[in-house]
Amino acid sequence: MNNHFRDDYSSYHVIVYDTITGKKMKGVTFQGYADNSMWARGQAWAIYGFTMAYRETRDKRFLEFAKKITNCYLKRLPSDLVPYWDFDDPEIPHALKDVSSAAIVASALIELSTFISPLEESALYLSYAKRMLNTLSKEPYRSGKVNTAFLLHSVEGKSEVMSDCSIVYADYYYIEALLRLDQLQKKS
Repeated sequence: MNNHFRDDYSSYHVIVYDTITGKKMKGVTFQGYADNSMWARGQAWAIYGFTMAYRETRDKRFLEFAKKITNCYLKRLPSDLVPYWDFDDPEIPHALKDVSSAAIVASALIELSTFISPLEESALYLSYAKRMLNTLSKEPYRSGKVNTAFLLHSVEGKSEVMSDCSIVYADYYYIEALLRLDQLQKKS
């Protein structure tokens, strides 16, 4: 919380620490567009991780921080709720989308919604998760018969050759989100 995030609650990919003092030297983003950009999957991992940290510790600092980094992500989403691979790619709206980020966040939001009150805020996060899953379950993001994956259109990260592909963690978190939603609805 102290070193990995910018003032707007967007996340760096990696923090470089001084090996002698242990103090933060700088934040960098190897898989995103630039050091000062918000790499979508990095932000998604942070949302998921701080939600999990709260679940395991019940430390309210983690819950409050999870909400701040989630709100940073949600306010920058395009209308279909599937982010561009990096929120600051200058090629937007022609940049690649990243379904893995949407799947990770959808799963996190379902769990996060169970920890939050008031009910309106909880319902808002759950609504976002449901809408994300609905979008991911349709073309152009659903694989169908294209390949053996569930989802299409993930981005591995910044490289000389950007790839628009299926990746296992997109499918994993998509399925996890669907299962979490099913379990939550059965409890209602």
